[in-house]
Amino acid sequence: MMRLGLDVSAVPDRVAGAGRYIVELARRLPEDGTEVTLAARRGDGERWRSWSSASVRDVVPAHRPLRLAYEATLLGRAPLLRGLDVWHGPHYTMPRGAPVPVVVTIHDLTLFTHPQYHERAKVRFFQHAIAYAARHAAVLIAVSDWTAARLDEVVGEHAPVVVAPHGVDLDRFSPQGDDEAAWAASHLDRRRPYVLFVGTLEPRKGVDVLLAAFAEVGRANPDLELWLAGQRGWHADALEAAVASHPLRERIVPLGYVADDLLPALLRGARAVAYPSRVEGFGLPVLEALACGAPVATTAGTVMAEVAGSAAALSPVGDAAALATSLEYLTRLEGTQRAHVAARAVAQAQTYTWERSLRAHRRAYQMAEARGA
Repeated sequence: MMRLGLDVSAVPDRVAGAGRYIVELARRLPEDGTEVTLAARRGDGERWRSWSSASVRDVVPAHRPLRLAYEATLLGRAPLLRGLDVWHGPHYTMPRGAPVPVVVTIHDLTLFTHPQYHERAKVRFFQHAIAYAARHAAVLIAVSDWTAARLDEVVGEHAPVVVAPHGVDLDRFSPQGDDEAAWAASHLDRRRPYVLFVGTLEPRKGVDVLLAAFAEVGRANPDLELWLAGQRGWHADALEAAVASHPLRERIVPLGYVADDLLPALLRGARAVAYPSRVEGFGLPVLEALACGAPVATTAGTVMAEVAGSAAALSPVGDAAALATSLEYLTRLEGTQRAHVAARAVAQAQTYTWERSLRAHRRAYQMAEARGA
């Protein structure tokens, strides 16, 4: 049995995006027969023990700068790594001087290709971290073919790459579900028709494009609302100002961070789900929406188009008029047409399972162990 160390210390209190990926690995790998040790932040062990049957060591400093410094300078010599076969850094970074082979997950290369969408300090740090991992990791995991191709373009020579797309929990995200309790607790009016966005509110997510598109679609559909589900991100002030000055602002509903039990209900109830992000490494909200059978509008020429295949309406990046056309079509679907779109969406989502993702992860771990032998 492989003995794997998994760094879960970067997952914030409110799980989203890459954090969801790490939670799924922590939960599923021990069930897959791997002996897993989780490295968590101090004081965060109870949360991880409630999610995973793995052994949990909450030894990593909680404060972010100290956490990153600990990983870079001390973790490689810490007792935590002794007796392991492979260490997995699931969020770009890795310990220096590790006594075992290291696997590192690269989610996207936007810190190189689109630095304007990130804080300057974050750009400098993660550009260095990714370049270091590319040279020193035993194996890199890319979360999509899109990300793997960007690695070749941006980083140049690097460690072997295993592409391991995310999965979707098909029990939780499905066209049917018992949503009554979640809706009741939310105090939202599910009878109102709405377009749903799910994601962190930050510039690269294309929320500004969605707001412009909704100005057109909402005028033609006077009952339609726009619901924005997600926590504030970098540069959210400009987006909040755009919402406040929007001509249909009374029909825009900021939901903030959405609890796990409410999210599938929101996706199932939406007239359409819009995810007009400019650039991503994967785009998990698109996959979760498809799994719920929701009509999805997202951006062409991106990884979301790779994930969605022919099951989503695609519009060019930044093109509000084209997005409005897609949403106008999707929100008016009824009967047989809507059922056909839902069936195609679900069929596409079912090709992305966590079982498939774990098989690719196991392959990466085995490659790393062999390279370290």
